[in-house]
Amino acid sequence: MLTTTQQERALELVQSLMAIPGKSGEEAEVAAFVRAQLLEAGVPESAMQHDSAHTRCPVPSSTTGNLIVHLPGNQDRPRRLLMAHMDTVPICVGSRPTRDADFLVPQDKHTGLGADDRAGVATVLFAATELLRQDLPHGPLTLLFTVQEEIGLQGARNLEIDKLGEPALAFNWDGSDPVKLTVGAIGGYRMAIDIYGKASHAGVAPQKGVSAVTVAGLAIAKLHQAGLLGKIDQGDLQGTSNIGVIHGGNATNVVADHVRLLAEVRSHQKDSIEVLVQRFEKAFQEAAQEVTNVEGEHAAVEFDGDLNYEPFTMPTDSANVVIAERVLKSLDVQPVHAIANGGLDANWMFRHGIPTVSLGCGQQNPHMTSERLSIPQFHTACEIALRIACGEDGAS
Repeated sequence: MLTTTQQERALELVQSLMAIPGKSGEEAEVAAFVRAQLLEAGVPESAMQHDSAHTRCPVPSSTTGNLIVHLPGNQDRPRRLLMAHMDTVPICVGSRPTRDADFLVPQDKHTGLGADDRAGVATVLFAATELLRQDLPHGPLTLLFTVQEEIGLQGARNLEIDKLGEPALAFNWDGSDPVKLTVGAIGGYRMAIDIYGKASHAGVAPQKGVSAVTVAGLAIAKLHQAGLLGKIDQGDLQGTSNIGVIHGGNATNVVADHVRLLAEVRSHQKDSIEVLVQRFEKAFQEAAQEVTNVEGEHAAVEFDGDLNYEPFTMPTDSANVVIAERVLKSLDVQPVHAIANGGLDANWMFRHGIPTVSLGCGQQNPHMTSERLSIPQFHTACEIALRIACGEDGAS
């Protein structure tokens, strides 16, 4: 188990990381901290590089691609990849972590903590630097710190795979209890729906207008009545959907001629995602035909969607899953297999041909002001990561 000194160092790392602002697209300061810690531990500057993923990601202000670090091994073993994502959600900007018994919590009631996923970054960083400081035996390692995970796994999606050094085994830290080995995750499709109606004076000649707001409301009602909003459980059609953003209209005395909605559908079955997208499109197209003005004109609807990430499931006898299980058991931790209902960088790693098991690192209530980090679970995650980095497989 970790010594008291190691636990204190790990805790200092995660607190420092959580205090750094770094929402999606603004990860440069986080990356600089990681690089500084690795340089201090003896990693040469030449072993660290950024790819150009940020130039293909949706946040135009981004200046930092994925950070990729190569550590040569001192033993002949298959290359292992350890990864976590650097960005947090906006509510975590300004985080000031403080200790409350066995938890780290935000000092300010109006901010989140940022344990998602600075705890993962700290876990990987601790394992790598501790391995180097102690000069522990290990095979070649690749460390991957991704950007823009929180806005659709964009860093992992646009990752330059050829820079990873062909890892044979991959491990991702992003989640709650370390007992949980996430071997699969849901898929997600996000869409923008634009409704173009016709403006008119709402008091003088409303009958000449075609209200984009009315079309939107009618389409939403259709989806609700069909049980296609929120949790969806209709035989083979399983998943969730949400319309999270609506923008439109200019004034109360003008019939709104444009409304934009941002929506998503999720499912563990790719076929269900495709069906749900079709049902969304059908509901809005039908609503557009049903709302007309006195001249018989109706609205036009345009859809712009993207499958952000496909669902995936890894076989539980995959080598990296088995290794993670054995390492957990060597620490008297009984592993549990899980399928995530949220997307992970592992979705895209699987798509890239690098099956990746995700491990918990103590996060609780992510994306909320009640977010906290379990210190004992975080320390367990650090111990697990260190053993995996050293090439241990838990076999007796």
